[in-house]
Amino acid sequence: MAAITLEQADIIIEKSIEIRHQLGLAPLTVAVLDAGGHLVAFKREDKSSLLRPQIAQGKAWGTLGMGISSRKIVDRFGANTPFFTSLSMLCEGQMLASPGGLLIRDKDDQIIGAVGISGDTGENDEKCAIAGIEAAGLRYDP
Repeated sequence: MAAITLEQADIIIEKSIEIRHQLGLAPLTVAVLDAGGHLVAFKREDKSSLLRPQIAQGKAWGTLGMGISSRKIVDRFGANTPFFTSLSMLCEGQMLASPGGLLIRDKDDQIIGAVGISGDTGENDEKCAIAGIEAAGLRYDP
């Protein structure tokens, strides 16, 4: 089974932060997990607020757990609130429904991990995540 490398995770993080600076966004926290949900790499920018590490990891973890982007989790949550409320309880609140979490796929379309970003709006967090994944030569699910 393919796995995300530390080098790929570092590229995702650094490019995400670079894009954040180019766009003039708020400081980010970025978490990259492997396909098993284990933290591979993590960075919290100066002045990134207190709960950002948990939020970033929650976006990535929920994405892996559900097999869809955190944006899609948000969309589905509204249509089936009781299910997702129960699901949140089952995973002890580790899953977060907010854009900024994306599955990471290799060139063979295998899931090798997920990235979660928190700091700005969900939409902007997601833009940074996409740029990071692409910079690493990897793919993501929209």
